[in-house]
Amino acid sequence: MHALNDHKELSYVLGLQESVVIAMADGFARASGTLTACNVHVAPGLGNAIGSIYNAHKSGSPLIITAGQQEQGHGLTEPLLYGPMIDMAQPVVKWAYEISRIEDMPRVIHRAAKIATTAPTGPVFLSLPGDILNQESQIELGLPTRVDTVGRPSNNALEQLTKTILASSNPVIVAGSEVVSSDAQNEVAKLAEALGAPVYQQTVPSGAHFISEHPAFMGSLTRDQQHVRNALAPYDLMLALGCDILQMSVWSPVDPLPPELEIIQIGLRDWEIGKNYPAKVALRHDVRETLDALVPLLIQRGGETLKDRASAGMKSLISSNWSTNRAESVQQASNKADVQPIEPQWLMMALSNQLTENCIVVDEGLTAAKSLLDFMPLRDRYSYFGMVSGGIGWGIAAAIGVQLAQPERRVVAVIGDGSSMYSPQALWTAALFSYLLLL
Repeated sequence: MHALNDHKELSYVLGLQESVVIAMADGFARASGTLTACNVHVAPGLGNAIGSIYNAHKSGSPLIITAGQQEQGHGLTEPLLYGPMIDMAQPVVKWAYEISRIEDMPRVIHRAAKIATTAPTGPVFLSLPGDILNQESQIELGLPTRVDTVGRPSNNALEQLTKTILASSNPVIVAGSEVVSSDAQNEVAKLAEALGAPVYQQTVPSGAHFISEHPAFMGSLTRDQQHVRNALAPYDLMLALGCDILQMSVWSPVDPLPPELEIIQIGLRDWEIGKNYPAKVALRHDVRETLDALVPLLIQRGGETLKDRASAGMKSLISSNWSTNRAESVQQASNKADVQPIEPQWLMMALSNQLTENCIVVDEGLTAAKSLLDFMPLRDRYSYFGMVSGGIGWGIAAAIGVQLAQPERRVVAVIGDGSSMYSPQALWTAALFSYLLLL
């Protein structure tokens, strides 16, 4: 805390409960794309924070999380507030370590930052024993390391990818979270236009993975296995761009993937590639860089044949795309304007109509807000933030972090009543900093 006086460029945001602090940091990291540091209080505080760290782990937010620990040696007596924090944190972070010498601090901090920011990004945890915190030493932090993972495939891989796509007769695109982190919305749109292919959002719509008002956008795939299987049945090739492959919630005897549908996967999260379904082509590369190289090659190799097919494909999508479906949903919802109590579909339509183009929505509305994305257009990569893991209580605090990261934009948080009960303490922080947050 004393060091903050010497570093005015650092912001310090106080929260009243550990899960709130982590969720605020998670929201800030997701809305800024930058490394974020946060601190919680000893073992019980880490326990309070685990659910929020789980969310950050699932979203891949680059966080350095620290917590104070009892003095080395004193922990052996198992005093109050002591716990095996490394073991507690390890399942939900990329790396966990307890510092045992103050001389190791520079190396540990640099390693933590490097691990958190290297794709696939995610949180790390550092335990800080009291005796280390009480020491003073002249140490030089040195220079940071950042690993550049923004690469594109080899020429041979691009040729194989191009041939595979051109050999398909009816491809479909599924866009996911890495479209946001790689800032690839426009590149995905160019790919869709070059192929005349429809674009779906992944089954967990955790962000603005595509431009809603683009004529190729068909909306989000659901987490209903039969519904997804039916939606994908017409296609022979799925281009999975930085997404989870058909992640579901509850079990069903129906497999969501049609048996004849082949898969191409592109992204940096190698664990997700081929995890549940084999990929005919799998590329561990940045989505934007890959599409930048791929689309011109497709246009060149495909020639007039591909151009004509793409034009026909784009025209065929107009009758069933998101914009057309939205117009139909508006008609349905408008007929419910006088229903009491308020009909959720009408409420989501009315809310969407009041949003300015520059608004950001943080969505933890769950049941009442399930139709929100039927009405609200996603216009840029930071326009929408949704739940990632299903663990509730994230939304209010995350909205504060998003507002801190995007101070020039109005943030609107759609929160369910149950979710709001998990983190009302976050409102104290919002009031303290006078954040103009609409709940």
